[in-house]
Amino acid sequence: MTRLNSGFCLLAATLAITAGTATVAVAHDRQHSPARADHHHRAAQTLVGVAAGNADFSTLVTAVQAAGLVDTLNSAGPFTVFAPTNDAFAELPAGTVDSLLRPSQRAALSRILTYHVVPGRITAADLTTAVRVGGGSATLTTVEGGRLVATVRRGKLTLTDAAGNRIGVTAADIPASNGLIHVLDGVLTPH
Repeated sequence: MTRLNSGFCLLAATLAITAGTATVAVAHDRQHSPARADHHHRAAQTLVGVAAGNADFSTLVTAVQAAGLVDTLNSAGPFTVFAPTNDAFAELPAGTVDSLLRPSQRAALSRILTYHVVPGRITAADLTTAVRVGGGSATLTTVEGGRLVATVRRGKLTLTDAAGNRIGVTAADIPASNGLIHVLDGVLTPH
């Protein structure tokens, strides 16, 4: 676990989104202007706390616990988590989630989950700007070490994973004390 924390911190310190030939630096500390009373409350919780407080992320929270990543995702970060909903996990082939939750599959589960995490606090506006500067796409390096390609399709942010799957961002910029959550309608697949 300590090795993962060190890796997250090192990656967070050197984050940049590569967009084509341009690089857009991402700010790590953004001030939030709460639009609702619960916005401030969520921003005071860690990424795991925010996810645990939302019933739509119960499968993700269970997976984070099974992979032993709770302490890491509760650390200072900041991190951007692309979070699949329970419905997204339910779209996987039958038995996939149950299989990944087995202790013998902890390394594989950790790899999948860290593929959904990017170091730094990356807002939807940051991603949209990077896509525009990059001529239509921006490449993000995940904590797992893989790449995600961000595009904007019909006004909607989309991520393309290593397997070529296009996954949509259905909600963005959910604040946490140590980062942001963007909600996905699918599960990203690393190489």
